[in-house]
Amino acid sequence: MSKTVLVLVETVDDYLPLLEQAGYRLIRAPSPKLRADAIARHAGKIDAVLTRGPLGLSAAEIDALPQLKIICVIGAGYEQVDLAAAVARGIPVTNGAGANAGPVADHALAILLALLRDIPRADTSTRRGEWNRVISPSVSGKRIGILGFGAVGQAIARRANLGFDMHVSYHSRTPRPDVPYTWYDSPLHLAEAVDILVVATPGGAGTRHLVDAQVLAALGAEGYLVNIARASVVDTQALVAALQQGLIAGAALDVFDDEPAVPDALKALGNTVLTPHVAGQSPEAARDTVNLVLRNLQAFFAGEPVLTPVRG
Repeated sequence: MSKTVLVLVETVDDYLPLLEQAGYRLIRAPSPKLRADAIARHAGKIDAVLTRGPLGLSAAEIDALPQLKIICVIGAGYEQVDLAAAVARGIPVTNGAGANAGPVADHALAILLALLRDIPRADTSTRRGEWNRVISPSVSGKRIGILGFGAVGQAIARRANLGFDMHVSYHSRTPRPDVPYTWYDSPLHLAEAVDILVVATPGGAGTRHLVDAQVLAALGAEGYLVNIARASVVDTQALVAALQQGLIAGAALDVFDDEPAVPDALKALGNTVLTPHVAGQSPEAARDTVNLVLRNLQAFFAGEPVLTPVRG
């Protein structure tokens, strides 16, 4: 008998046929209205849910799905999935840890380069017929600190170290003896030691506002912030104030608190580079993400351990 998957995501449509070809029946519900309608109409048929961190799956929704057996999250973050409710029902949750680490790391370096080299403004002025040859900071040789050292953080570290000869430091809960980088015991101490702070840690209550006014002050007037993780890790009000007051030099952001809304205060600043949460999006990443979902589903329904379990 084929299994039914409720698909709440909207970013991997081109590769969802991989699930259908494997025999899964899909119910696509990429908007709040479609989501509510699908749960109301098909609750007794849904065996699995495919979601992503910001979309999540609430306790009420889990309770409304009596046949739900597994929740698969694309991407590493799972902050809006009610893990306690899933655990209470014995429902495993998987994520996409590592599936899109390469594209996310690429994007982190791309917006970092754009920020330090002032590329967006240079492009705009050149198109206007101007010839403003502004002197911008180098990226090579800078001290980069990475907050969070999972697959994405490590991919950023390799690119920064091998591609740009940057000195790499990081903060994670415990040091990694298998990497040749410097570990710091807190975000504050990391920020004090680097020129560029890259946020690469999952969202959720445990990481909320790890980067606060104190950490931004420690980063300093010549320091830069890059966030390709979750907006909740950074205190946005403190960040806006730091940028406006010159307490840090600039910020490159791919994530925001209330997406797709971007604060006007950030858009008005000349020392920001802003992109619409696209770091993890590429054809290759979408394909690999759906393949990982498929492998997790196949393993689970075959009675085998899932590949990327989230620990509740």
